[in-house]
Amino acid sequence: MSTFRVALKKTVDDSYEIEVGRDLAGKLAEDLKRGLAGGCRRFALITDSNVEKLYAEAIRDKLLEAGFEGEIFAFPAGEKNKTRETKAALEDRMLEAGYRRDCFVLAVGGGVVSDLAGFLAGTYGRGVPFINYATTLLAAADASVGGKTAVDTPLATNLIGLFNQPKKVYIDIDCWSTLHAREISSGLAETVKHACLADEAFFEYLEAHMDGILQNEPKACERMAQWNCEIKYQVVMKDEREAGLREVLNLGHTVGRAIETLSEYRLLHGEAVSIGLTAACALSVQMGYMTEEEKDRVRDLLVRAGLPVGIPGYIDREALVQKLYTDKKVRNGRLRFVIPKGIGEIVEFRPGVFAEEISENTARQIIMEMDPRA
Repeated sequence: MSTFRVALKKTVDDSYEIEVGRDLAGKLAEDLKRGLAGGCRRFALITDSNVEKLYAEAIRDKLLEAGFEGEIFAFPAGEKNKTRETKAALEDRMLEAGYRRDCFVLAVGGGVVSDLAGFLAGTYGRGVPFINYATTLLAAADASVGGKTAVDTPLATNLIGLFNQPKKVYIDIDCWSTLHAREISSGLAETVKHACLADEAFFEYLEAHMDGILQNEPKACERMAQWNCEIKYQVVMKDEREAGLREVLNLGHTVGRAIETLSEYRLLHGEAVSIGLTAACALSVQMGYMTEEEKDRVRDLLVRAGLPVGIPGYIDREALVQKLYTDKKVRNGRLRFVIPKGIGEIVEFRPGVFAEEISENTARQIIMEMDPRA
């Protein structure tokens, strides 16, 4: 018997720019001409049925005018369509259209589009370039930084996927003007989450400027988008592959993702995260890491942002407790929660450990005591 060692060592620079601005389609075309996607001249623009008419067609036309080739591949909008089946259908359509490894994927839309398109780009032809053009506040707050891509299954959310960093991210604030108020609020949940876990000054900024943000005030929105990216970057830079610190970004998601699934996506992602964040703050108070006053400040800011802070009456609370076990932070069958430390910090339970085991009974108590309001 013999053994042969295959020595494969490589250094990869996955750095990329995030550009925050308005009407960025022209800038995208210019960047592509300068080689943003390498030598690729053919694009697969992946979007959803909501964004297709609003922005994707105009961006496609801009790229065609710039001398690139490509077409739109749209899928039905909604988190319920972020599935392996949707990904496979898109891949089959691209294969039928003759797309091979000499193409790049352009995601135009919100977080669902970015997650799905990024995952597809990472596996299509064993990997093709990926560019993200974010059109929602939620995508700007959550999906723009970090390179986490995935699909949902009936058993769990975001557990089937890969890390795939884009070549560049464009955050076009002009696109927010067509969002429904509920979608703006949904994006603000991740924004409040970032402030709670990393920067009390950001939290105070949101308290002072929430009304202007809700009215799409340019200066406030641009500053908020930039601050969001800076916070998430600081976490991702230190832990790209979610080995420890990056778990802090799951604040509010243990309950949030479970309740989002049980609602059958009647709740938007940010709405579910808002409820989950409220639960995490209640747990923090019980554990002695947050005061009642701090918890109320978080709750009040979420309410001002137009977000729910109570569990809808149609959610079976015992089913919600059991659904917590599908969370990706579960280890050896035990629930683990990220816990805020006051406002602007996360509890580090041991060096490099930012999620703590919580008993099912404790989680049940928190959930049972939450307000029965949507």
